[in-house]
Amino acid sequence: MLSRKTKYGLKALTYLAGQEKNVPIQISTIASDENISQKFLESILLQLKKAGYLGSKKGKGGGYYLLKTAEEVKIDNVYRILEGPISMVPCVSLNFYEKCDDCPDEKTCSVHRLMIQVRDNTLKIFEHTSIADLINKS
Repeated sequence: MLSRKTKYGLKALTYLAGQEKNVPIQISTIASDENISQKFLESILLQLKKAGYLGSKKGKGGGYYLLKTAEEVKIDNVYRILEGPISMVPCVSLNFYEKCDDCPDEKTCSVHRLMIQVRDNTLKIFEHTSIADLINKS
């Protein structure tokens, strides 16, 4: 299940992508317009800033803005920043692999095989979808 954190992060990025380039938008404006808790949104935007997706300006007229184009912001990267692994179980994760304690042999595990398919299909969608696509499909 998609966490609220990631859902709100995607909503905020989509919102910022729809604004004038490099014009800072106040957190309170985004929070109000997207119906997101301002305090929660602050931590999400800070994470995205640290990852290099957002810039910010302090003081009067300050706020957050996209550093990349909406086409450059791919959902798989945003998901990993805010959510962590894309895979549903750690034994199929490409970037966060961990062996499952209860599985003696991944090669014969039916759940492992299923989760590889789920991961691959999800990853294919996420890698080929950008914030621009979310704007254009709405």
